[in-house]
Amino acid sequence: MTNPQDLLPNDLSMGTVILKVGDLARMSEYYRRALGLDVVEETSEGLSLGRANTPLIRLAPATGLQLPARGEAGLFHTALLFDDRSALAATVAATAQYDAGLYVGSADHLVSEAFYFTDPEGNGIELYFDKPRSTWQWSSEVTGRTVVMDSLRLPADDYLRDHLTEDAVTGRTAAGAVVGHVHLQVGDVETAGKFYVDTLGFERTAGWRGQALFVSAGGYHHHMAMNVWNSRGAGPRKDTLGLGEVLIRVPAEDHMGALADRLTVAGINNHHTGSELRFNDPWNNRIRVAMS
Repeated sequence: MTNPQDLLPNDLSMGTVILKVGDLARMSEYYRRALGLDVVEETSEGLSLGRANTPLIRLAPATGLQLPARGEAGLFHTALLFDDRSALAATVAATAQYDAGLYVGSADHLVSEAFYFTDPEGNGIELYFDKPRSTWQWSSEVTGRTVVMDSLRLPADDYLRDHLTEDAVTGRTAAGAVVGHVHLQVGDVETAGKFYVDTLGFERTAGWRGQALFVSAGGYHHHMAMNVWNSRGAGPRKDTLGLGEVLIRVPAEDHMGALADRLTVAGINNHHTGSELRFNDPWNNRIRVAMS
C-alpha cells in the first residue's frame, strides 16, 4: 500500500498551460474567437487567456522554432472543463463554426462527455463536461482501484440540439471553465508510470492496453494522462513549438517540499524556491508546481 505521505494532495488542481507559439496573432484570435477566452494578462513574455479572470492558456511567442513532428513527445491535448452541458455546447458550437476543419471528434467516456479540436498550430484541445461523480463506476484490479471509462458514440449534432440554448450562446464568454486535465504524448507508458505515479505521487486510475495511463489525485478520473499512440519510443523533446509548461497547483507549501524530496531521492533535478517547484519529466516536458 502506498504511504499517504507519498501521494499528491486530494485537492490538487491543474493550472495554466503554456504554449510556445509561432504566430501569436493567429493563435490569439483562435483562442479568443473560437474558444471564447478573454485576455487576462498581456506582457512582453506573452498573452494569458481565460475565463472569469482565471488564466487557462498562456501563449508565449517563440518565433524561429519549428512545429514538432507527429511522433515526438509533448502535448496530446489540453482539456477545458465546463460547469454544465449548455456552456459546453455553446463553446463547441462556436469552435466548430470558427473552423470546421479543426474539429477532430467526440466521445462519451462514461465519466464525461468530450469534444476534440486542434488549434491552428496543431495543439490538441478537449472541451468536456463531467458527469456526476455518483454515476462513475470503479473496479478493483491488481494495479489498484480503477475508474471505468470508454469511448462511446456521441453525435455532435444531437448534443447541440439537446443542450445548446440561447442563454448559453449569449453568455458564452461569461461561463466558467478550468483546465480539468492535461494529456501528454510520451515514449513509453512504463516509464511514465514510474515518474508520474511512483515519484510524483499521482494515483493510477486507468490504463488502456499498455498504450495509455491515466492518473489523478483525490479520486478524480484523471488530472493527467500519457499515451504512446503517436509517439511510442520517443526520446526527450527538442526545443519546438507546442507545450511550454504544465502547471499543477497544490494547497500548501508542505506538499511542494515533500514532492521536492521525492524528486531528489529519485535523482531528478528540480528547482525549489519555496513558492514553486520546477522540473522536467523523462521527455523534457516542463512541470511547475505552485500554491493554489
